[in-house]
Amino acid sequence: MMQEAISAVLMIIGTVFMLLAGIGILRMPDLFLRMSATTKAATLGVSFFLLALAVYFGNLGITSRAVATIIFVLLTAPVAAHMIGRAAYLGNIPLCEETVVDDLSGRYDQDTHTLESHPCGTGESSTAE
Repeated sequence: MMQEAISAVLMIIGTVFMLLAGIGILRMPDLFLRMSATTKAATLGVSFFLLALAVYFGNLGITSRAVATIIFVLLTAPVAAHMIGRAAYLGNIPLCEETVVDDLSGRYDQDTHTLESHPCGTGESSTAE
């Protein structure tokens, strides 16, 4: 009985995170913000669902597979989001109008695929005169 209650609470938490991921897709103004919101929320949502599964069944085989899947999702979701974001940026997908700073603008060479770094202490926000 206690396993079912804990499992239900974990599923509700997972559902809330999945709902937040869905809202993030609908409400965020550009691809980059949508991807950020959904990657984090969906990863947590899936993790809580798998934890609920592991608690409910309480079997070592199922629990180990659930934990392995959680680790796999935690490792691969940020990498996939980074690759999609990089491809979108290089494909000139527009940023939303409210975007104030584009740190990559003019610093990424698309021919050599290298990124120039800012020299220490001479960033654009420096106010030394």
